[in-house]
Amino acid sequence: MAAGQTRSPARWLSASAGRRPRAPRRARRPAPPGRPRFSGLFLSCTDRIDRKRHTPPARESGLPCAGLERCYREPLCLPYPSRVSRLHFQLEATAAGSRARAARFRTQHNEVLTPTFMPVGTHASVRGQRREDLLDSGAQVLLANTYHLLLRPGPALFEKFGGIHAFMNWPRSVLTDSGGFQIFSLPDSRNMGEDGAEFKSYVDNSTICLSPERSIAMQKSIGSDIMMALDQCVPSTVDRATARHAMELTHRWAQRSLEARGDSPQALFGIVQGACYADLRLESAGAITQLPFDGFAIGGLAVGESVAEREDCTATVTEVLPADKPRYLMGVGTTRDLLEAVHRGVDMFDCILPTALAAQGVAFTSQGRRDLRRGAYRTNEGALDPSCSCPTCKSYSIAYLYHLRATYDSQATQLVGVHNLHFYMQLMRTMRQHILAGTWLEFYRAQRDVLDARDSYGPKTRLRTQATRKAANLKKGRYEIMVRDDIGRIRDTVSGEVMHSVNDPTEEARSLYVEQSRLVERLHVLDATPLVIWDVGLGAAANAMAAINAVESLPAERLRRRLQVVSFESDLDSLQLALRHPRWFRHLRHAAPKQLLANSRWSTATGSLEWLLLAGDFTQRKHDAPVPDIVFFDPFSLKTDSALWTLHAFQELAEICRHKATELFTYTYSTSVRAALLAAGFFVARGCAAGPKHETTIAMSPLARALPHGRELLGAEWLSKWQRSDAQAPLGAAAGDETWRSAVTGHPQFGS
Repeated sequence: MAAGQTRSPARWLSASAGRRPRAPRRARRPAPPGRPRFSGLFLSCTDRIDRKRHTPPARESGLPCAGLERCYREPLCLPYPSRVSRLHFQLEATAAGSRARAARFRTQHNEVLTPTFMPVGTHASVRGQRREDLLDSGAQVLLANTYHLLLRPGPALFEKFGGIHAFMNWPRSVLTDSGGFQIFSLPDSRNMGEDGAEFKSYVDNSTICLSPERSIAMQKSIGSDIMMALDQCVPSTVDRATARHAMELTHRWAQRSLEARGDSPQALFGIVQGACYADLRLESAGAITQLPFDGFAIGGLAVGESVAEREDCTATVTEVLPADKPRYLMGVGTTRDLLEAVHRGVDMFDCILPTALAAQGVAFTSQGRRDLRRGAYRTNEGALDPSCSCPTCKSYSIAYLYHLRATYDSQATQLVGVHNLHFYMQLMRTMRQHILAGTWLEFYRAQRDVLDARDSYGPKTRLRTQATRKAANLKKGRYEIMVRDDIGRIRDTVSGEVMHSVNDPTEEARSLYVEQSRLVERLHVLDATPLVIWDVGLGAAANAMAAINAVESLPAERLRRRLQVVSFESDLDSLQLALRHPRWFRHLRHAAPKQLLANSRWSTATGSLEWLLLAGDFTQRKHDAPVPDIVFFDPFSLKTDSALWTLHAFQELAEICRHKATELFTYTYSTSVRAALLAAGFFVARGCAAGPKHETTIAMSPLARALPHGRELLGAEWLSKWQRSDAQAPLGAAAGDETWRSAVTGHPQFGS
């Protein structure tokens, strides 16, 4: 069969066998403007029957017809509509050294320029905002929710008005969410099945069944410009089996949603699921992009994962999404989130934060967030954001906005909401301008910390109550404790990232570092010199204590070599905080951590095991330590400890280890980190899986590579992927210096 040709269903072939050829068809009339022409072959069975009756596809009741019920219960055998997008998407520019892109597409109501942010109008209104304010902000698309609009006001009213645009007097585009997230948010009051989700209406307590067909039928009644396929959303931290089941159900529902759409001129987006499992995300993206959707969404994020995991997941998916269709990251997020997602190739966003935080008195500004609940603003005569030209900033002082909030006046929510939406829209326009101008990377680097800044105006005071004292005991410096399943985790309040957000820290330390490094086996070999471990990023000491516990569990006669663990840490607050709560950090129920903090050293009575602490900057303190045999490379994150992940840092480390068989183990499988390790002179291999990460990274010095190791080195397949990647450059590579590129491509690991 020729490429692009549609396979005919077997029953069609048998029914048509032996028939004489049909007479040539008469020329068709041209399609109406803005509406693509489809032949009858590309319509679902239901739509073809309706055309024979010369009536529009069934939609009056908001329910799928019987013919469609039969269609989706059988194996899918009908060809899909043409793959030509209904949005006429045009990619205008992609930023150098980034996946950030500027594009445009046309809906039935207006042209949309990307990147774009969609204010959330769940019930056909953006809470606290007038239509005029939304138009003035530059909003190009509003988001409405199918689940809520199905329950109230229902499909009949939208059909009476001719759709949501006339109903709410909105002249620009509308995107409707399918209701999948709302189903997810009702875990105790809904039943999930292959056909859909059954739940109780919060309006009249009636039982509602939301299937892919009913979701699409309702979105047709609403008349949105862009519809979303129904998906099953699960927490991003679920186990693999649950994530796979939800992903596969989402794929089947995606097919049914396309069938239900038929020849409607409305665009339809498919949704990629898979929780935080990179391999499932890639599998889902591969399946969804095989279907003729008009755009693709990344769903199931901002529901429990860390910021770093969300960014990694976004980058994983955008790398394989088609370049010629829009990409939509659902439900995200802060201005910093938007900046990072645009950098990773996302075009469209929605989130309730601009209006939801406005109700709390929180404003997004060019200087970071401002919290109007703080008394420091009571007499401030300045504007909320001196750089903003929105009606709020032009007309009112911060002191007045503080007064409105203090007196519980609803105008406070409305005015701060006006500003926040203006700020979001202006940020989108500015990002687009920098992408088109070729200055994206400079803008991105300059804005990362600015957008993430927290309110620092005036003195910080807080009434000390029993509750605040208890909360303060869970915080120290920039860190705080989060507890899930009776296991403590450390959160960086500045970056928002969580150490071991998904995995049990003790289990990850055991499998990723202790077992993978073959620590116990190495200690069985008689050697007069100690085995040296560098623990880079002490944190709450999970990795160091995993090594110590593994050694202490060995019979004395099997320990034939001394072990020296050298931990590096620039900020000891996380360990000091964890030591306050041994209930949640069970690995710290040992004398060693407290002695280490007190004396920078702990050892066993026999001297067979020694633990040293080198506090301060690792880039300086590493020269004070003995050369390592093993490196547990576990800095908090690429974001908070970026200096440790640069090409220069790895080059210095490679030079230190040049005369020793050293192996380095780290949790990331980042393309740019692996490129930096290769360019520095390490040999790089795939490491074991760790929670949602399907693999990690091992780096070996040349002497370690020369020994029997059994590691799976990266090969030509990875090199080819790296050459296609937008993240080729190692972090910290000097502008204009391309020597790292030849160091990677010419690395002896790849046989060149």
